[in-house]
Amino acid sequence: MSEALRTRYAAEIANTSAGTEVVLGGWVSRSRDMGGVIFFDLRDPSGLVQVVLDPESIPVGAELKMEYCVKVTGLVQMRPVGTQNPDLETGLVEVAAANVEVLSESKTLPFMIDDRLNVDEFIRLKYRYLDLRRPTMAANLKARAKATAAMRRALDDMSFMEVETPTLIASTPEGARDMLAPSRLQRGSFYALPQSPQIFKQLLMIGGVDRYFQFARCYRDEDFRSDRQLEFTQLDIEGSFWDEDSVMATIETAVASAVGAVKTAAPSLPFERMTWTEAMERFGSDKPDLRFEMEISDISSIFAETDFNGFSGAIADGGSVRGINVGPRDFSRSALDKLIDQAKGLGAKGLVWAFCEDGGWRSPVGKFLSDAEKVAVLEKFGAVEGDLLLIVAGPTRNSLEVLGQLRVDLGQPSGHDELRFVWVTRFPVFDVHEDGSLSPAHHPFTQPESIDQMIDDPENAFARAYDLVLNGSELGSGSVRIHDPKVQEQVFDTLGISPEERESRFGWFLEALRYGTPPHAGFAVGVDRLLAILVGASTIRDVIPFPKTQRGLDPLSGSPSLVTDTQLQELGLDLRPEVRAALAQDDDTAGD
Repeated sequence: MSEALRTRYAAEIANTSAGTEVVLGGWVSRSRDMGGVIFFDLRDPSGLVQVVLDPESIPVGAELKMEYCVKVTGLVQMRPVGTQNPDLETGLVEVAAANVEVLSESKTLPFMIDDRLNVDEFIRLKYRYLDLRRPTMAANLKARAKATAAMRRALDDMSFMEVETPTLIASTPEGARDMLAPSRLQRGSFYALPQSPQIFKQLLMIGGVDRYFQFARCYRDEDFRSDRQLEFTQLDIEGSFWDEDSVMATIETAVASAVGAVKTAAPSLPFERMTWTEAMERFGSDKPDLRFEMEISDISSIFAETDFNGFSGAIADGGSVRGINVGPRDFSRSALDKLIDQAKGLGAKGLVWAFCEDGGWRSPVGKFLSDAEKVAVLEKFGAVEGDLLLIVAGPTRNSLEVLGQLRVDLGQPSGHDELRFVWVTRFPVFDVHEDGSLSPAHHPFTQPESIDQMIDDPENAFARAYDLVLNGSELGSGSVRIHDPKVQEQVFDTLGISPEERESRFGWFLEALRYGTPPHAGFAVGVDRLLAILVGASTIRDVIPFPKTQRGLDPLSGSPSLVTDTQLQELGLDLRPEVRAALAQDDDTAGD
């Protein structure tokens, strides 16, 4: 029988009695030759433990280098007084090695395996297998595993069935570009990778599954941000004979379980709720950050008869005057000018700033306003000496969004563990574009609150849709679905989707709706976004084992990569001449 490669993990040594023989397996984190005795820290998935050895009896000890993979056999002993490390979990004990075996050597490292932040991310991703050994990354992966396991247990306890849906489907664009995969057997045809399991989970409800969930891999060919990737993971759920409250209660239980598995305590339930209209009016965003105040106030009534054209003109045009109290700030004139430029860049005609000083205003527009108007504004904002007020006048929706962005930029806290969940409900059914055209605010399978209003006044119709927001970040979206095929047809009519187009894109799904579809609803939580917030990561790339860069590249494997002409021919494809020319030019440039 072969000898054990490991009998204990490093962290377990803290609770192992002195004199116990143990076998450890891990990596050399660092080594110190103290002349006649060698110390090295052995790291494994549980943590670190100090190993001490005599180089005369264990000659290999003098050859140990960082990240050598080793097996250590020895006895647990207490560290001598004065050498203990209270900052280390195993800092009171060590292992006196009787034998050290090098299982695998390591090349010179491209970066130190610690939590230093001065390593270029491209290099980290190129050597991601080394990056994952770093304490923070290892902890992030553990947190992810604990969170997903906790959510799976919670849903299993609620009698949910885990079902996998296809990842090669027909293209049914849901807002972002589809990721396409060509078919070799059906030349000229393409599969799409799913942006979500939306249609298939609805089909499961028609199939009588009743309670479904899945940790689904999803794909969207969209531009990158710190909270976006081409491929991502979401916890996807759906339930029959459900309404909004049923969905929210289930998601709250699952998410609270995840938080409890990662943090010291789970959040209190139920989560706060507010309508989309309230969120926009108070915070200028459909994903409000509730960790700080700085709410938006409507001060239009104060300026109903003002002589200041900048305010009166906006009101006369059907807009409004709104503002926020930023609180005590000491901004230079150049900093204030940058705020004005930022507001203009967001679509505002301008930005009025005012400091509360000596019970009055200090502002470039102060001379155009009456004393009564200025006093009323200060009272409205509850302003005290030194507070900075920011005011935007113009179309209401734009003013709210501008102030909402300024609010986040100037007030969003960082560096603490507070979690503020909120449900945002009653979203508009449709987004209205400048040309008057409509598109689904969520997706075209969302149930409108009122069918009549959707038909008569679609621009102001509300949906039975809801988002879950955490600290100003949207974790996911859901809705009560359309189960009546007649209603689904009416939504398509309102969107201007012709019978021919809806049949070609969704005909197979519309056919399924005609076979006794139960009322149903669902939701999807972005696992990557949730975990990034829970562990305090600035980007979801730090909670994904093998992410892409912001340009969609994988430095480790070299994807996306070119394929051979033979592969293209098998698929019945070819590259356009200008693409081949650009690739040839890139090769020439690389050669230079």
